[in-house]
Amino acid sequence: MQGLKAPLLSHLQSGHRTAPLLSNVGETPQRAFVPAMDAMLNNIAKNEFISICVRNPRLVKDDRWHSHIDYEICLHTNSMCFRKKSSCVRRCYSEFVWLRHCLDQNALILDLPKLPPWNPFLSLRNMDSVLQRMKGMQDFLEIVLQVPLLLSDSRLHLFLQSDLNIRRMERCARGKTRYTVAEAIQRSGSRDLEEKASSESDCESTSSSGFGASVDASLQGSPTPF
Repeated sequence: MQGLKAPLLSHLQSGHRTAPLLSNVGETPQRAFVPAMDAMLNNIAKNEFISICVRNPRLVKDDRWHSHIDYEICLHTNSMCFRKKSSCVRRCYSEFVWLRHCLDQNALILDLPKLPPWNPFLSLRNMDSVLQRMKGMQDFLEIVLQVPLLLSDSRLHLFLQSDLNIRRMERCARGKTRYTVAEAIQRSGSRDLEEKASSESDCESTSSSGFGASVDASLQGSPTPF
């Protein structure tokens, strides 16, 4: 925003008087500046965009018997709401469930969009179901990103642009970590971020059914739902 304001301020300080901004005789420069700035801000808002994409499902092995599917979330934007204009992180379905719960607490009277239902038999062998889930998660994010109130939630930004797990996102949002939200986002993917969640997972586990399919459990360590 400062880069956009600078030319206008330079114009005002360079000896060019504010006559072009005055619409009425006797109108003061201060009064004329306000609608001009409002028009500039409105124009910026109209040109802002936030593009989000959920893609590239991947099976992640937790141990010999358990695994989960995660998805790449790519964001590209010129919005002032985001410190990082382009990012890609990986998230799993249970992290989406956590995010919706967080936003629901912050949304007050807003009616949040729903996530696709949990599928106990989701498998990469059934790509139709996987693609349907991905579309539902992307639709959810696209609607959320249109709500200014929700854009003020630091947990949304950590979810979209950091590689912290749920536990560390919660602690970071509450100021319980030595790094700030901005630092967690800026240093996402780097090895020097302290307490980096490289070995912990908050994603749902998947257990083999023994029949070539895989079964999502709602939380890691939960029994297979048979």
